[in-house]
Amino acid sequence: MNRKNILYRRLTRKLINYFFQGLLFIAPISITIFILYRVFIIVDSLIPVNIPGLGLLIVLITITIFGVVGSLLIRTPFTLLLNRLLENIPLVKILYSALNDLMSAFVGQKKKFTKPVMVQMSRDSNIHKLGFVTGEDLSAIGLEGEMVAVYLPHSYNFSGNLFVVPASNVVPLKAPAAEVMKFIVSGGITRV
Repeated sequence: MNRKNILYRRLTRKLINYFFQGLLFIAPISITIFILYRVFIIVDSLIPVNIPGLGLLIVLITITIFGVVGSLLIRTPFTLLLNRLLENIPLVKILYSALNDLMSAFVGQKKKFTKPVMVQMSRDSNIHKLGFVTGEDLSAIGLEGEMVAVYLPHSYNFSGNLFVVPASNVVPLKAPAAEVMKFIVSGGITRV
């Protein structure tokens, strides 16, 4: 190969490398801006008003008003009625109560993921996982003693596993629960 071809290949590789570096910088920002713009346009178009942003504002205010009215006037009686109704349907009761508990654990007033911990998965290994203690009294399922329930979320997913481990394998973390959840879900990319 002659010197001209070698220089040409090096230059081409460098340019391709720079292109991908630029793509790594621009893509996340561009995609985020594009998605936010599309959401804004879609929500703004729900109300046929020719003032940009007014449709979005009206939708947000309407949803907030429904939230206030629903919380104060409708939620409690409706929830009691719905729970009574669902308690009489065997399979639906199990599914509804599990989903209801899961949703309230994340966003409800009775949040459950408040005790971040690091769990040693085996005494024979040095493998640890991050999670949240969700139950310390397991007598309702026939487990008593030094066992605790620990929920271990998966990275880049809205799922996880529940493990029952010896309490001695659990080390409380001195970090906010929201930061630990963000760290786990991001696969460790987001720093606590």
